[in-house]
Amino acid sequence: MTFWDQIKKIFAEADSSSPSSPTIHELIQRSEEDLAAYGYWKSTAAPRRLLDWLSTQYTRSKDGLTTDNTIGFLDTQSSKGFVMYFREMNYNREEITHFFHYLKERVLTLNYRSDISDRRIFPRNDWIETQERHYLKPNTTFSEVKMDQAFGNIMIEFELRNELPHNLRLRATVYNDALYEAGGSFGGLVMALTA
Repeated sequence: MTFWDQIKKIFAEADSSSPSSPTIHELIQRSEEDLAAYGYWKSTAAPRRLLDWLSTQYTRSKDGLTTDNTIGFLDTQSSKGFVMYFREMNYNREEITHFFHYLKERVLTLNYRSDISDRRIFPRNDWIETQERHYLKPNTTFSEVKMDQAFGNIMIEFELRNELPHNLRLRATVYNDALYEAGGSFGGLVMALTA
């Protein structure tokens, strides 16, 4: 295949790509420089400030009070979560990326394991969308008794549009199935993450 054939193939794949069949799909790899910057960020007040804000907004939501317009909460029978609209907040991409990884780190302390951390890039009508995702599952063992699903499977997603931060979502999905114990409450997950 010639160089120009390869270029044509890339453009053809981009034209037909979608979230389920992205132009680029790769595992998230963090450089030593990224990890050092992340370590420094964790030593500042920034993570605590974001967690306290999240906890306050969740409490306001549960109490029926108005929340900040930069956050929304998902509450269905099987999935609960939140979305932070960073396009309206004063955080840069690096800070949001650190918070994205920090949420994963916090979930891992709750007896969870990382199933996959990946990045998908594909065109939309008016922008190029990048979705970075951490998918985490509770550490369960198969046995004759029901399995503990903890807070359910957790997906953390950071969405960028044309390389600009758009939103960050966390969703916990529980299974109403005879194989699983009832899942922990989303409020319990928020408390554990923000403690």
